[in-house]
Amino acid sequence: MSFRSGVLVLPLIALATACAPSPAPSAAVPASTLAPLTEAAFSEELSERTFRYFWDTTDTKRCLAPDRWPSNPFSSIAATGFALTAYGVGAERGYVTRAEAAERTRDCLRFYWTAPQGPAATGMAGHKGFFYHFLNNEDGTRRGKTELSTVDTSLLLGGVLFAQSYYDRDTPVEAEIRDLAEKIYARVDWTFVQRENSRIPSANGGGQKAIAMGWYPERGEGGDFGTHDWVGYNEGMLVYILALGSPTHPVGKDAWDTGWAADLEKDWGTYYGQEHLQFEPLFGHQYSHVWVDFRGIRDEFMRGKGIDYFENSRRATLAQRAYGADNPNKWPGYSADIWGWTASDGPGYSEGKYSVNSTPRDFNGYMARGVSAIRVVDDGTVVPTAAGGSVAFAPEAAIPALMAMRTQYGPRLYTRYGFKDAFNPGFTFADSGSKSGAVDPVHGWVANDYLGIDQGPILAMMENHRSGLVWKVMRKNPHIVRGLKRIGFTGGWLDEAK
Repeated sequence: MSFRSGVLVLPLIALATACAPSPAPSAAVPASTLAPLTEAAFSEELSERTFRYFWDTTDTKRCLAPDRWPSNPFSSIAATGFALTAYGVGAERGYVTRAEAAERTRDCLRFYWTAPQGPAATGMAGHKGFFYHFLNNEDGTRRGKTELSTVDTSLLLGGVLFAQSYYDRDTPVEAEIRDLAEKIYARVDWTFVQRENSRIPSANGGGQKAIAMGWYPERGEGGDFGTHDWVGYNEGMLVYILALGSPTHPVGKDAWDTGWAADLEKDWGTYYGQEHLQFEPLFGHQYSHVWVDFRGIRDEFMRGKGIDYFENSRRATLAQRAYGADNPNKWPGYSADIWGWTASDGPGYSEGKYSVNSTPRDFNGYMARGVSAIRVVDDGTVVPTAAGGSVAFAPEAAIPALMAMRTQYGPRLYTRYGFKDAFNPGFTFADSGSKSGAVDPVHGWVANDYLGIDQGPILAMMENHRSGLVWKVMRKNPHIVRGLKRIGFTGGWLDEAK
């Protein structure tokens, strides 16, 4: 069980497997009106369009990247971390000048350094250096009763530390970026969110020293840490790297040992011929890898398995592709080139109300979709960022998938800022009243919105595949190096890092 930006990964959804064959692709897929592109031209176009999402939609006054667009109900601090990373990619690619990217980054870091922090339940952007998961667009303070989020703060800090190492020139703006980034990271008190400091035991098997997922100021005297910790294989790896790497308020290695890595063996298994640590939504295999180059470096667990976490994510990606090709639940549109499952929007909640191929099906709204040997959570919704965030792991599988989505679904799915969040070829029920997307009675449902936390991995991991930019920059960051070494990672580039 895990959270992805506040969304709980739920147990298996019951899905019928004895279904009639899917309709032929020609009957289910619209003819594209987009001109064909070479792989190189497509990669460049997708990168620029996805970059423009962050550049065009992120509020420059308060640096509040939208959680989703165009609906834009509030800002996500995780999306802001991806935006900060996107600015450097855009500067390197020439989409904007380095000076433009630096000035916007400097202004962004100024806001997060001066945004109000404190234990009050309202009027604050964060507490103890952490930030609330969602912030109000109007003033950048806590949205509703959203949690003080350790993982979303970590994704923000990924962008902050990328900026610190990327903007390395001797100019007043870039010097200020480095100083602000150091202050923002050093302010975070990681010991505050350790389970040993909470008065409520963990409900998901967390060890005594594990890091809690969130904190709620209004729940009892002094607030409450909830019941879930970062335990087991998931996207929380970055949380621990940053927590151990802190120059001011670090946690000890026992946090890793009794928390995230306490019982990894239970997640090890084989799925579609790929032996790896299991986690059904691909975001768990992608997020930490956006900023950390795990190629050739290993902790104790991976040394015992003879692979690294990069290879593990590659295998998870290939297993998903194989699932798409096999399509055991006979969903319309799936193939070796149309695949990918992670957290995303969906057509809306319904339990057996609609049938596909004469079989009642369950459909869902926003949730963590995914496939693994442990669980299958699949309602026929395909998510472009699942393949897009895995481009660096398995480009031979991921890029053709993205190109096929663009070709087959055209401008309904692929438009101004790249890919809309998700699509469901089998949800053809135009009378459903779906509020999350547009339904075509032949070609299915396509989401209304882009999601910032899904756009970010597409851009960053495409760039890591093309040039290695984010990884090269972050290999120079002393905090990332320190955190990895304190955990016990060795090998490759890390052995040579200072």
